[in-house]
Amino acid sequence: MSLNNLKPAAGSRKTAHRVGRGIGSGWGKTCGRGHKGQKSRSGGWHKVGFEGGQMPIQRRLPKFGFTSRMGRHYAEVRLHELALIEDGAVNPASLIAAGLVPLQTKTVKVILSGSIEKAVQITGCRVTKGAKAAVESAGGSVTDIPSAG
Repeated sequence: MSLNNLKPAAGSRKTAHRVGRGIGSGWGKTCGRGHKGQKSRSGGWHKVGFEGGQMPIQRRLPKFGFTSRMGRHYAEVRLHELALIEDGAVNPASLIAAGLVPLQTKTVKVILSGSIEKAVQITGCRVTKGAKAAVESAGGSVTDIPSAG
């Protein structure tokens, strides 16, 4: 292997069309641009996003984002964070008191992230299948509310 023997893999680079080389080439006269119009002219093109004078989509759509009103009252708690609650009784009020979820939280969901060795009793929280199995295998119990969706 030497630098003067390097070349691209076969078929990886197509040869360019040699336009304007006569009628027999298939790319003569109009050179594949068709007849008349802006795109047939030299230098005839428009900026990215131009929609022919119609108000472009990037100007039609609002510049600010979307914030779910439900999201302000919903929080997720990882499984390993439940060990921070001393008495082992996990409910939305105890999670707020421990500082694991924001003060305005109404719906809490316990997700399987990390592990738990401590037996905890979860009430009034949504719990994923994996988190429920992990809590019950550690000797805890789950009285969950049904998840929406």
